[in-house]
Amino acid sequence: MTNYKIEIQNLVKFFGRRLIFQGIDFSFTSGNVYGISGPNGSGKSTIVKIIAGLISPTRGQVIHIYNEKKLNADQLHEQLGFVSPYLVLYDEFTAEENLEFSAKIRGLSFNPENSNQLLQDFGLEKRKNDLVRAYSSGMKQRLKFAFALLHQPKFLILDEPTSNLDNDGKERVYKMIEREKKDKLIIVASNEEADLALCSSVLNLNDFKNKK
Repeated sequence: MTNYKIEIQNLVKFFGRRLIFQGIDFSFTSGNVYGISGPNGSGKSTIVKIIAGLISPTRGQVIHIYNEKKLNADQLHEQLGFVSPYLVLYDEFTAEENLEFSAKIRGLSFNPENSNQLLQDFGLEKRKNDLVRAYSSGMKQRLKFAFALLHQPKFLILDEPTSNLDNDGKERVYKMIEREKKDKLIIVASNEEADLALCSSVLNLNDFKNKK
C-alpha cells in the first residue's frame, strides 16, 4: 500500500474580513477515504484547493509526506489526481486527445491501453473519438476522472465528484473509489449522503466557523 500522509495544522482562511474556517487540525493517511462536508459556501472547495496547493491559507500549513519524506510543491503535482466541476477540459480535442495531451504535459509517455481502460471504466469508450465540445456535462464529469487517474497518482481529491452524473455514472465513481482506496489516499468534498457514506471519517467545516 502507498505510504502517503497529509497533516493539516491550525489551518485558517479568510477572504477579506470574512472568515471561511479556522483552527483545523486533521490527519489523512493512505488506505482511507475521508469526507469534507458543510453547506454551500462553507469552504469545501477552498480547503481542497489549499490541500492541493492551488491557493494558500491565511495561517497554518498543510504538509504532504510520501514514504516518510516531505514533498515540495513540484512533487505534489506529480502525486495528485484532482476532480471537480470547475476544472476545464479542451473542447476542441476528442476525449482520447485530451488524455494524450494531459500525458504530454506531465512528461509521460501516452499509453493507449491505459487510456482505453479508463474511458471504458467511465462508460466513454464508444465516444472517445468525439470532440469534447459535443459532450454533455455528465460526460465531461466522467472524463475528468480519467484525467485524474491517468498518471496513477498516490492521492485523489474529489470535489463534488457526482455533480452532473446520472445513476450509472455515480455507480462507476463509487466502484472506482472502492477499488482505488486500497492503495491511495482519497478525500471527498461533498454534501451528498451517498458520497459521504463511503468515507471512514468526515471533517465538517461547520465546526470551524466561530472566531475564538
